[in-house]
Amino acid sequence: MSFLNKRAKQAEETGLVSNSTLSGGRFFNKSGVPNIEPKGLPFWRRLNLYHSLLSMPLWKFLGSILLFFFTINLFFAFVYLIIGINHLNGMVANTDGEKFGEAFFFSAQTFTTVGYGRINPTGFIASFVASMEALTGLMSFALVTGLLYGRFARPRAFIKYSKNALFVPFQDGIALMFRMVPYTKNYLMNVEVKVTMALRIEEDGQHKNKFFDLPLQISKANTMTANWTLVHMITEDSPLYNFTKKDIETARVEILVFVQGFDESFSNTVISRTSYTADEFIYGAKFAPMFHPNENNTSTILHIDLLDSYIDAPLPNPM
Repeated sequence: MSFLNKRAKQAEETGLVSNSTLSGGRFFNKSGVPNIEPKGLPFWRRLNLYHSLLSMPLWKFLGSILLFFFTINLFFAFVYLIIGINHLNGMVANTDGEKFGEAFFFSAQTFTTVGYGRINPTGFIASFVASMEALTGLMSFALVTGLLYGRFARPRAFIKYSKNALFVPFQDGIALMFRMVPYTKNYLMNVEVKVTMALRIEEDGQHKNKFFDLPLQISKANTMTANWTLVHMITEDSPLYNFTKKDIETARVEILVFVQGFDESFSNTVISRTSYTADEFIYGAKFAPMFHPNENNTSTILHIDLLDSYIDAPLPNPM
């Protein structure tokens, strides 16, 4: 295998484990999240609730807020029932179900500090519980407001990557290609891409992870406003030189992609990651065009839905 090629530049200090018996699966998921399951910490510290609420999908975030709202009001409704309905002045309910409904909606009005006034607490215990609930509501809304701002203001790279990396006939040889595209109007400036190849080999009787830099034809760009195809030429200096498809699968090759750029909307540096494993490589194909001029030839139309499109392109030398 060509990973023994001394001209190939081995990546040092990658921050990833070198003993393959101590790691499992891919290093990074397609989303760029490290494929790590932390253990040995208390559940709440491992969960990191603040980070989870900032990074989870929007529907999960809104669902969590609704779940918390209903749960906290159910809790206080039960508390008011335990204290006694007679301590909630102004209730007109007759059945147990209606009484619980009245207590629940009184709780919701207190929690949100709306307080319509028809029902009001009487007695020290009921008044104390209502005041504590109002305080809890004020603090909760402050926290949710901060989380909402954090989610919308948090700098992040809006980049989509092609599903597959392709081995493409290119310049009388073979090149490894993948492409990416910004999918919002958050355009990046001073973009830099670094690619590392990880593979697993047996060395001195031990299974080890080896990491090699994969130089790109163009790794820096002043700006990225449309799709960008990243190209690594497989020459004699490439760690992939003379690799066959079987070699790639046996060594469990994974291509790690790291992107960094300055987002002019956030006025901040953003980063993005992804990876491609051996089962996500396509051999003998090239990407299909995903942009063309408009009818008046005054602007360029970019089809983001064609990011993963490719066509057959036989390799000059089968891998």
